[in-house]
Amino acid sequence: MSRGGADLALLLLGGFRFMAEEATIRLASRGHPGVRPAHDFAMRAIASGAESVSEVGRRTSVTKQAAAKTVAFLEEGAYVLRSPDPGDGRRVRLGVTDRGRALMREGEDVFDELRGEWEALVGRERVSDLQDALSRLLGTGDVTALAQGVLGQADDAPSTS
Repeated sequence: MSRGGADLALLLLGGFRFMAEEATIRLASRGHPGVRPAHDFAMRAIASGAESVSEVGRRTSVTKQAAAKTVAFLEEGAYVLRSPDPGDGRRVRLGVTDRGRALMREGEDVFDELRGEWEALVGRERVSDLQDALSRLLGTGDVTALAQGVLGQADDAPSTS
């Protein structure tokens, strides 16, 4: 096996896809069918103050159309609620519901489980070293901002939800 740059890129992509797909499966089994990691980042954007679909799109690095699709899915699942803006009757505000906050906690639990499984396979220190190395290589201490960009790009792809 070659250990070139293309192999590294494929392994990183494979690791991301595995975790994202496994999280989707596990969340579905816990009563959240169709939820993908990109939905979590949209809810986090809303919870941190993004009150409109346009703002969700800006904060998650997706088009307004992709953000509208994501918000509609979250609203249908009762994870997000639209309410009238008291200061401007033409505007609608977005808010995360209790169900949405519970989903965000469950998502964190799922990724912690997946990390634990990887640690059981290769060791806690190796997984920690990998995470530290990737943070250094990518030049970011802000993993959330990085993930929003990565998931935002992935969220523009056609989906089944």
